[in-house]
Amino acid sequence: MLSVDALFLDAEPLDAARTALVLIDLQQGIVGFGRAPHDGATVLANAAALADRFHALNALVVRVKVGWHADFPDLLAQSTDQPAPLPPGALPAHWWDDPEALAGASGDLQIVKRQWNAFHGTELDLQLRRRGIETLVLGGIVTHIGVEGTARAAWELGYQLVIAEDACSAPLAEPHRASMQYVMPRLGHVRSTAQILKTPTDTV
Repeated sequence: MLSVDALFLDAEPLDAARTALVLIDLQQGIVGFGRAPHDGATVLANAAALADRFHALNALVVRVKVGWHADFPDLLAQSTDQPAPLPPGALPAHWWDDPEALAGASGDLQIVKRQWNAFHGTELDLQLRRRGIETLVLGGIVTHIGVEGTARAAWELGYQLVIAEDACSAPLAEPHRASMQYVMPRLGHVRSTAQILKTPTDTV
């Protein structure tokens, strides 16, 4: 019988001791950008279901948040055709808060990033490797920005990836679908939350 101390991807077990759930930018200041094809409430519900499963298995949950100091001295400032939509002067007071539907747990690893990729300039890779993590399950907002940026870096660092498609979203459906159709399958496995949570009962 397959061990109950494992997470399952289709029929293949994922070792809970070597697997981490990494949630990208699921914070009050960012969740509102998740509108399509899944609304923010759906993303949060699916992320919470995944987090509950990982917590039940004593598996690692990583909460990545993005933000900057007042006047944004640590924000990348290259000229672009589409600058980041940020308020003038400082972030709103609620920016860093956890959404009510996705409360953190005391054992969750907290990472703060200053750009799309959660590995660059942070201790994420160090903390994962010291815990023996080899596989990452990714979810978050925005799909083609923070989630894809992190997925690309994780793949280059040698992590096995599972992307929870319906635990991700974007302001528009088109970039989400393009990322999930053309980019994420080259980096890992794209699955639904239900597929990731599914536990086979067949003997092996």
